Amino acid sequence: MDEVPGAFGTSASLALRLGQTVFSVASLIFMCLDVEFYSYTAFCFLVTIMGLLIPWSLSLAIADVICIFFRRPPLQPGLISILVFGDWVLSFMSLAASCSAASVADFLLTSGASPCSEFLCNRYQLSAAMAVLCWFLEFSSSLFNLWLLPSL
Repeated sequence: MDEVPGAFGTSASLALRLGQTVFSVASLIFMCLDVEFYSYTAFCFLVTIMGLLIPWSLSLAIADVICIFFRRPPLQPGLISILVFGDWVLSFMSLAASCSAASVADFLLTSGASPCSEFLCNRYQLSAAMAVLCWFLEFSSSLFNLWLLPSL
């Protein structure tokens, strides 16, 4: 079996998982520094999805570390199929959350009587940008794992 460079159990997968964790934590930090985001559903959805993505990515990063250092190939089809399913679900949910948060932040910034200050709306946009970067890494890792699945 050829090794897919980014599939579960490789160092590229570990880098993708750590990147997902960093960007989702950054998104949460930029969103949660102020408590005013609770009045918008899109921002609450973004915080929820990023809160789910952090333990998912960290646990898979730990599993990648175990596979790399102990040289154990994760070739169980059941495990890889669960990873593919979880990655796809979280990927599409993080895309939806980041796009909805970006559109609401842009609407609040461009509307005439904005309920949030320009600084706060810019932070919301920055949080949505970090969520988009997290989605990109999550989607790429799900594609790599999907590519690995038929070879099992």
